[in-house]
Amino acid sequence: MTRKWLLIVLAAAAACVGTATAQDFPVRPIRAVVPYAAGGLPDTMMRIAGQRMTEMLGQQVVVDNRPGAGGISGCELVAHAAPDGYTLLIADVAQTAINPALFAKLPYDTLRDFAPVSLMGTSGQFLVAHASVPANTLPELIKLVKSKPGQIRYGSGGIGSVHHLSMEALKAPLGLDIVHVPYKGTGQAVPALLAGEVSLLFAALPSIAPHVKAGRLKLLGVNTIKRNAQAPDVPTIGEITGIKDYDYPPAIGVMAPAKTPKAVIDRLAAAIAKSVQHPDTVSRYTTLGIDPVGNTPAQYLAQTRADIAKYAKAVKASGIKVE
Repeated sequence: MTRKWLLIVLAAAAACVGTATAQDFPVRPIRAVVPYAAGGLPDTMMRIAGQRMTEMLGQQVVVDNRPGAGGISGCELVAHAAPDGYTLLIADVAQTAINPALFAKLPYDTLRDFAPVSLMGTSGQFLVAHASVPANTLPELIKLVKSKPGQIRYGSGGIGSVHHLSMEALKAPLGLDIVHVPYKGTGQAVPALLAGEVSLLFAALPSIAPHVKAGRLKLLGVNTIKRNAQAPDVPTIGEITGIKDYDYPPAIGVMAPAKTPKAVIDRLAAAIAKSVQHPDTVSRYTTLGIDPVGNTPAQYLAQTRADIAKYAKAVKASGIKVE
């Protein structure tokens, strides 16, 4: 056999091995790295979907919580993991789109270091006001804010959070002057709103629903393109204000290290889509105010690109500086 033919045979054999590996995937447990502590939205979404993924893939999907540095540590870990599909990132839009706009330097690049697999779902954030605020609708609130520039305070889950940027994206086009008061997560921000430390807040429905029902808070709008199934009577902020493409919910999906074989990505994407659309998952997600998605890798990549551009614009407009 000539050297030329030997090389051809070896190349063909290598291709067959790669194909077999992709077809057999997975053959061991899969690690799902959540860049937050246990109990948060990304963690909860993955644990729910992971139960179905385990059944469909025939291998355990193990959640590995890696909090630290605003989620950057977990992203860095996955960015440098072997591109074989056995280490995945439960990607929050905060890490994939907002951090790149906030920080001049990151130990990862969303589009270079990760391969989008599938978006699990989004969670609408509701603009909620303290009961003492003399406005029962968003138009009334806008009028009130304009009559008292710099006097009304709103809380958020932290500088650069989705809650913060949702308000900044509302303020900028409407010329509103509202004072931002950042907290360490909505776990602190919601009690601050209830105590009257701030008058307004964007928050997920489960954390505020009991207080709305009790009359202590009132819903004014939701930061998504379409209305939320759990509160269909609450209008979207876009439909009220006319702000085009106003859509700032936490978007949480699964990403793999770059260069993960396409066959592996497709296998994972199919399992995720079926998992999040399973009736049990849909029911549990809906109760938590989550809209299940389960799109294709190409669709998730397109959305990630759009999110990066959208949040870069929002950060620039807000003038946020992070050292």
